Amino acid sequence: MGFTLVSCKYQSQTEANQDVVIQENPWDEAERIIEKIGKINFPDTEFIVTDFGAMGDGETLNTQAFRDAIDKCNAAGGGHVIVPAGNYLTGPIHLKSNVDLHLEEGSEILFTTDYKAYLPAVHTSYEGMEIMNYSPLIYAKGQKNIAVTGKGTLNGQANNQNWWPWSGAARYGHQEGTPQQKDNHNLPKLFKMVEDGVPVEDRVFGVGHELRPLFFQTLECENVLIQGVTFTNAPFWVIHPLKSKYITVDGVTVNSHGPNNDGCDPEYSSYVHITNCKFNTGDDCIAIKSGRNADGRRVNIPSENIVVENCEMKDGHGGVVMGSEISAGVRNVFVRNCIMNSPNLDRAIRIKTNTLRGGFVENLYVKDIEVGQVKEAVLKINLYYGIYGVQEGEFIPTIKNINLENITVENGGEYGILIKGRPEKLVSGITLKNVVINGAEQPTSIENCEPITYFNTKINYIIMQ
Repeated sequence: MGFTLVSCKYQSQTEANQDVVIQENPWDEAERIIEKIGKINFPDTEFIVTDFGAMGDGETLNTQAFRDAIDKCNAAGGGHVIVPAGNYLTGPIHLKSNVDLHLEEGSEILFTTDYKAYLPAVHTSYEGMEIMNYSPLIYAKGQKNIAVTGKGTLNGQANNQNWWPWSGAARYGHQEGTPQQKDNHNLPKLFKMVEDGVPVEDRVFGVGHELRPLFFQTLECENVLIQGVTFTNAPFWVIHPLKSKYITVDGVTVNSHGPNNDGCDPEYSSYVHITNCKFNTGDDCIAIKSGRNADGRRVNIPSENIVVENCEMKDGHGGVVMGSEISAGVRNVFVRNCIMNSPNLDRAIRIKTNTLRGGFVENLYVKDIEVGQVKEAVLKINLYYGIYGVQEGEFIPTIKNINLENITVENGGEYGILIKGRPEKLVSGITLKNVVINGAEQPTSIENCEPITYFNTKINYIIMQ
């Protein structure tokens, strides 16, 4: 349900004729979101993977042992699948309802570098487009009450020899003349399938193609907990709730600097709580998404009701980002009590899309953020975003009701505020309150945006009006 801080009503793309609940304090809504997500409880029963034949020697392939333990736990009504200290080599892990995969301290799960282990292809996604592709390293479809918890490490074993070269970047091991994701039989083929409306089950990739698997994906799941664990060496996006509800990501560390190594990307998902996490990534730390181009409009599920708090963002293209795949829209996002600081962090808050992707972002509330250093901008809104060349279409994005409060910045980078809106529909409702940005080379660069409302805001010691 939509809401806004001001005293008028608004209508979003998907709620055109519905009444809007007016909230005096939008942060009360953040508390209601967290309360609605709730907590997951599992039976006390334990299923230890070594009892099913798993060997923590780093060499034995334990795929069947993990599968058997998860199956037995699920059949028994749920509980904890325990991974003791040790190094466990495995293929993909498919979670089932009422199962908590618990990694004890000193445990590390090593995902095999044998691509064939991730077949047969499963219903998954790539850059906001649904496909049949290599299984994510950890995967669940249509499950309820699932978790990955503990103090252990999940190691995707991606590197410049494994998975990463398919990105096509020389710095990630790609060699000229070898296959990569931009080849005609990969992304261009998928783009055409999406535009032609090819059913997902007929978009078959996997073997013979170079589209990397996600690390951890839940598809059409409810009540998901990821707590305490560390992710490293991801092939692609790290944590990806897709068409899922009631997600908690708590105390997780993502330390992965490969190509497209976004930390956490909720997509077509609602009621998401990301808290107490550390992100040190090769791409956006948190990127909220809702499908790309025709696929996003086909699915038409906004990502909404998302709370990010008490997190630390280091390296990354952005701290908290909306986009670029937001064709179905994003709304009701709350970010508070975070620290963002790195010479390799490009932006703190970022919104990115274009007129092929379209979509909307509305009701973004950010407060109590401490920014040490960013490269480009504290707030960047770019409606001309494109990494595959110029991307112009007929879907004009809507960006409105963006609120920053109690933000302190030591080194604002190239710009304090950088906005590139569209003349067809101006960015609107930008409010900065108690924001102090120092060290910006240029205070603002703003195009096609309604006047920003400033309260007690300074950039480079200049009071903004």
